[in-house]
Amino acid sequence: MFLKNGVLDNNTDMKNNYAFIDSQNLHKGTQESGWKLDFLKFRNYLKTKYNVEKAYLFIGYIPTNASMYKHLQEFGYTLIFKPVLEIKRNGKTEYKGNVDAELVLHTVINMDKYEKAVIVSGDGDFHCLIEYLDEKNRLEKILTPNEKYSSFIRKFSKYILPLGILRDKLKLRL
Repeated sequence: MFLKNGVLDNNTDMKNNYAFIDSQNLHKGTQESGWKLDFLKFRNYLKTKYNVEKAYLFIGYIPTNASMYKHLQEFGYTLIFKPVLEIKRNGKTEYKGNVDAELVLHTVINMDKYEKAVIVSGDGDFHCLIEYLDEKNRLEKILTPNEKYSSFIRKFSKYILPLGILRDKLKLRL
């Protein structure tokens, strides 16, 4: 038996799942699809739909984004920072922070703490991780930021849900 919202719940099927989120892939993927994700709505969705107790958000660290990082933590994300490369193109500064290794590492080293993993990325670089989680029966879902995800993960289509399907539910309303 569990205590859920202050009420005793006999549902013993509740899971302690974790989400591992490639923030750049998520941000750019939804943006390329013409919408902006509401991170608070998304965190609530992960909790209610997939019983995600801990949501790791892998993100490049840019000092001027401190306020945004604070809000994301207040929304319930655990931020894992990666140093970024500053790239200047055509007089404009872009930042690149590759979080793939950190996401894989945290997913594996935390396996004894969660039942199933929700991977949020459409990046084919996570093929080996997804394959490993599937083999161990530890993969709950793959949430891809848009319809254009890597062909390397297509064989796991039974797990894949493009977030565009949930656009109206999860988009930021300005």
